[in-house]
Amino acid sequence: MFDRLVKGALALTLTAGIAAAQEYPSEPITLIVPYSPGGNGDITSRFIADQASEIMGVKFVVENRAGGGAFIGINSCANSDPDGYTICFVSTSPITVRPHVIEAPYNPAEDLTYLGQFLLSKQPIIVRNDGKFNSLEEVIAYAKDKPGQLRWSAAVPRGGPHLATEAMFRAEGAQTTFLPSKGGAVELANLLAGTIDLAVISDYGPALDNGEIKIIGETSPGPNPQAPDAPNLSELGYPLELANFFGLAAPAGLPDEVTAAWDDTLQQITESAEFAQFMERIKTEGAYLNSADFTAQVMTDYEAMGKATKEFGLAE
Repeated sequence: MFDRLVKGALALTLTAGIAAAQEYPSEPITLIVPYSPGGNGDITSRFIADQASEIMGVKFVVENRAGGGAFIGINSCANSDPDGYTICFVSTSPITVRPHVIEAPYNPAEDLTYLGQFLLSKQPIIVRNDGKFNSLEEVIAYAKDKPGQLRWSAAVPRGGPHLATEAMFRAEGAQTTFLPSKGGAVELANLLAGTIDLAVISDYGPALDNGEIKIIGETSPGPNPQAPDAPNLSELGYPLELANFFGLAAPAGLPDEVTAAWDDTLQQITESAEFAQFMERIKTEGAYLNSADFTAQVMTDYEAMGKATKEFGLAE
């Protein structure tokens, strides 16, 4: 009898040890940021990693793997082991837009698990405060009067804000010169240096506070809280306008306990005072969606953008 009790206790101890060893997370998590350091995607990812590290009790390693308009980093994530220990930052353009206009190395509808959304980022059209433009009307008039001379850029080439702005120029019959981007932080520097005349980026907070730039239009739905009088493209009758989400994804085939852990973690983060303060600092809005709701939204947007890019002739 005693032997049976000892063996039973040992068996229970062993089983508990195995369960504890398999509990997620139990080792460091790598968060891939598919953009260069310094932009909103990078600093937001690092904030989320810091907060998640405290909640989950494990170390986070943030790796910048920029290139290909975010394709390189996201593809690296999609091809990782589906165990929850390699995840990535995702946003609208490389998930729901660019795969329709340029061949992507991954299928957004099949190769990723969407862990959750934590904010919606505004994507304004900005110009230098001491430049020659004060409104979208002046920009369009200049582009039509001097074909090809307006130089502009967007944070992600062939991404949502780029295509929305390009659709505006095409609707007006205006010819412009689009310069490929290396990220929002770089494009802001280019704008301030006079290399470009106009930028469509989310990395503008400090420059707006310093009076270096002004917002003359908004490519995403709803007013920009930093410039409520700046018109949305849809308000002006232009054909394309996109919400820009920030979220996290992981390889397809992720265990349910991993998505459940991230549902809880992201909800805690987005309900915190620290998150509210961070949103204020980067001039944007928190918007939490759990894994199931985020996945449904991504799939809806992905299908809608497939139709829109064909309709507006924006696919390459």
